[in-house]
Amino acid sequence: MTSRLPIGVFDSGVGGLTVLEALRRALPGERFLYLGDTARLPYGTKSEGTVRQYAVNAASHLVARGIKLLVIACNTASAHALDAIADAVDVPVVGVVEPGVEAALATGASRIAVAGTEGTVASGAYQRALAAASPGVEVRAVACPLFVALAEEGWGDHPVTDLVAREYLADVLAWGAEAIILGCTHYPLLLPSLRRVAGPGVRLVDSASAVAAAVQRLPFVRASGEAGGVHLLLTDGSDHFLRVARAILGEAPGTLELVHLEQGGVS
Repeated sequence: MTSRLPIGVFDSGVGGLTVLEALRRALPGERFLYLGDTARLPYGTKSEGTVRQYAVNAASHLVARGIKLLVIACNTASAHALDAIADAVDVPVVGVVEPGVEAALATGASRIAVAGTEGTVASGAYQRALAAASPGVEVRAVACPLFVALAEEGWGDHPVTDLVAREYLADVLAWGAEAIILGCTHYPLLLPSLRRVAGPGVRLVDSASAVAAAVQRLPFVRASGEAGGVHLLLTDGSDHFLRVARAILGEAPGTLELVHLEQGGVS
């Protein structure tokens, strides 16, 4: 393993940039290669087979470009395709589910809710991981599909987001959720509104921060040293991506490249 190679980060679109930004803060000495499969998003409403096909294809592209570690910054891909990706590539792979589960259990909560896309919730990945790690914990999951659009609109602190969050989270809050895993990498962008709706007694678990903490513990990453950089790869470019990326990263994206993914190869 060559320590000078970048860390690869993959998402179906822009939500994974929240994970990238958390990684940048935790590991300023690392370089990052980010692939957003923007031509084929969203993954959250697609079948398991399609998600696995797309995710393995994108992961293989990043590995072929030369990376030392692959971070699957997509909850749907982590839920449906993590094992398939790990079998298909020859670098270590980190998904978002296990770090999120560890962070939620670390809060000491005995009732944990999972908020995610329809695909992530239907996969049962968080529910199974929580049950395996702590059989006594009670778990409920809720799909919150409109959260993605609200996050990309930049309405993370907005009355409309408050109303939508109250509708989606009403049942799990009435049930007595003590922690809520934000099971989509878009959702941390809504934290101001979500904190208001959940109230001070409910811990919100940010999967982006949890993944960054997990990667930071790996022995072959550098927390300090010469400043790294970010190279962005997109399968479809748009002004929308650039606007959202600027909001998440706090600056205009630097190096940006359009790529075409061929099944089983790189183009």
